[in-house]
Amino acid sequence: MQDDTKRDKSGDVLGTDMPTDELADRVAESITGMGMDTQGEPAAEAVKPGEVELEEEKVKDEIDIQIDLLKDQDWVIRREAAVTLGEMGDERCVVPLVNALRDGDWQVREAAIDSLGMIGSPAVDGLLRHLRDWDTRKAAIRALGKIKDERVLDPLVHQLRNDEFIDDATEALVEVGPPAVARLLTALNDKEEMVRKQAAIILGRVKAPEAVDALIEKLKDKDWFTRLTAAAALEKIGDPKGREAIKPLTQDPDMVVRMRAERILAGWKKEAATA
Repeated sequence: MQDDTKRDKSGDVLGTDMPTDELADRVAESITGMGMDTQGEPAAEAVKPGEVELEEEKVKDEIDIQIDLLKDQDWVIRREAAVTLGEMGDERCVVPLVNALRDGDWQVREAAIDSLGMIGSPAVDGLLRHLRDWDTRKAAIRALGKIKDERVLDPLVHQLRNDEFIDDATEALVEVGPPAVARLLTALNDKEEMVRKQAAIILGRVKAPEAVDALIEKLKDKDWFTRLTAAAALEKIGDPKGREAIKPLTQDPDMVVRMRAERILAGWKKEAATA
């Protein structure tokens, strides 16, 4: 049988006109930009570094858009922008949201307070700076109360000395809750009567069992108002040890304290009867 294979002068086989499979794959790859997997199927396209950067840039653009919307004339749009920035939770949102605490509409301010609470610890430094600003102090105190961070405690306790903002600081510390208990136990011995009283009120509202002994001690305080608030706090906590300690107050020299002690004990007695 005749051999039709073409050879060169040295006897080597010359290339044929038909492309090999390997060559065909290379041509297809150059046209489509896709490789082939081991099964001969098109391989999944690799994620290019530029695409990740584009995705990050997209998020950044959205933050900028929402920040711009905080300046819109419509308060509804400003409020929604404040809410959205809080949900994004990015540190870049902090300064615009803190600035929104000055917004002319209370609903926008409320949204900014809640959003700063959602962002949490990254917002603390900016909020602490606004405690020096009379116009934004109230909102800053309320926002700090939503953040469980060690740095908010001393500034909030310090605000208990300020008649103008004492109620806001009280509510904020109640919202902080158990993390504030250690500072409040120290505040129970503060030189200022108002601070001692508010510390007792907050400990009662937080229902801190570790405060029972310290509050029992305050039942002997020389100031009648401190004795009264300590008794009220023990009533809220409801520890049996506290109930026993309140009984001597029915003989207290101050009539208001005596009346409150009697009412507390009567309430507990009624509770026990219906239990």
